[in-house]
Amino acid sequence: MAEVKRMGYCIDGEWKQSTSDKYISITDSSTGEVIAEVPSCTVEECEAAIASAQKAFESWSQLSMAKRVQYMFRWRDVLYAHKEELAVLCAKELGKTLNEARGDVQKAIEPTEEACAAPLLIQGDGAMQVTTGYDTTSYRFPLGVVTGVVPMNFPAMIPWGWMVPLAIVCGNTVVLKASSQTPLTSMRMLELFYEEAGFPKGVVNIVTTSRKEAEIFLTDPRVKAVTFVGTTGVGKHIYSTAAAHGKRVQAQCEAKNHALLLADANLEASTNAIINSTYGCAGMRCMALPVVCVEESIADAFVALLKKKAEALTIGCAYKEETQLGPVVNAGHKQKVSDWIQKGVDEGATLVLDGRGTKVAGYENGFFVGPTILDHVKPGMTVGDQEIFGPVTCIKRVKNYEEGIRIMNANPFANGSCIFTSSGYYARKFVMDTDGGMVGVNVGIPVPSAYYPFSGNKDSFFGDLHVLGRDGVLFFTRAKTVTSHWFDEEAGKRVVGTWEGSTEQ
Repeated sequence: MAEVKRMGYCIDGEWKQSTSDKYISITDSSTGEVIAEVPSCTVEECEAAIASAQKAFESWSQLSMAKRVQYMFRWRDVLYAHKEELAVLCAKELGKTLNEARGDVQKAIEPTEEACAAPLLIQGDGAMQVTTGYDTTSYRFPLGVVTGVVPMNFPAMIPWGWMVPLAIVCGNTVVLKASSQTPLTSMRMLELFYEEAGFPKGVVNIVTTSRKEAEIFLTDPRVKAVTFVGTTGVGKHIYSTAAAHGKRVQAQCEAKNHALLLADANLEASTNAIINSTYGCAGMRCMALPVVCVEESIADAFVALLKKKAEALTIGCAYKEETQLGPVVNAGHKQKVSDWIQKGVDEGATLVLDGRGTKVAGYENGFFVGPTILDHVKPGMTVGDQEIFGPVTCIKRVKNYEEGIRIMNANPFANGSCIFTSSGYYARKFVMDTDGGMVGVNVGIPVPSAYYPFSGNKDSFFGDLHVLGRDGVLFFTRAKTVTSHWFDEEAGKRVVGTWEGSTEQ
């Protein structure tokens, strides 16, 4: 058995060993083998990370936009050069297939490319002669120290795509609270960030710690904003606590995305899209498609086709090229998903395909859950309403479009929603009717490119400004509006009014 590497935490661009006596095991999801340990950093170590970011902010924020953008161009090239290495590491610690893991890294690269356009994105607005003799211009300035609280399911994309690029190119510095389940990819990226991209020390810092110690990020006055991805319960706590301490917050939370499959849809193509969305990343993503509302007239045919295609998926080691469905992240999560499947059965759903007990030859200790289908899921069944975060499809049979949209919108989550149809009328109507923040028309994963905001609604998001796109730039900056007036020779003789320069009287 290979030696288990004990990881540290990184402040001021230097890796340090924690004084904590509590370490968390990181496993290879395909083999079950422990491959590393990470510390549950102390409060003092978290405070040191904040201090490092605060110190770095003084110089980094004063660097010209042109120089910060040059760093981002260099960082983009480093990520491309190490894309395969990072993908393999991501696949090992999380269980994503290689193609999915490559996509995870690519989704960190794309926002980095967006950040290279910061001189355009961060531009303010201005006008001369707004009132007689007065000019007004608005500028965007960095906030200061930003904390990113990272989930386990996208070790590259979320910290290094959603959180870091726009934050730092706008002049902020960052403390990442990496996931204690899947921190290795993010840690390796931080090594590359300093060693090959050459960023100034302290611009980005990483700790791993428990919720108790992480509370400091929500209350410390040096932290100006918190960006979070995770469960709704934790998201609500972070939003309320951090906002109460004067911080900006964006909290991306749970999802239970629904699709509406109408009878006029291309059944084969729609099922392919649903397979990809439902079982991709072993269902461990907030843009999975775990519920399909299908019109009764085609329900039997759809369920049969879905089962056939799900059974044909190649289940195996995450970092084998041929694998189409990898394991879930760890033993605890495997048990959680299995418990949800049993709960669905207990609630009265029909178990069409059972992924529990899935074994892969040569990887018998891996955390595998095969594709699972629960049919006849009725309103009120928790399995159809709550996030499972595994490769489980719930089928809700509906009479028509009206019943389908009503059931979809009754769910408290509204990250994304999809419709599969050949009808332009119903597609257009769905876009207007759905509560989903990201909408797919014959698209199973309606995630927009990095140039648009990731726009969840209802209990899937708490905050005002979403991640990425123009929203991301606005979130990581504050406005400063400047009104200017230049005195002429007669200025001293004029009476200055109460609303000086802001209105014509």
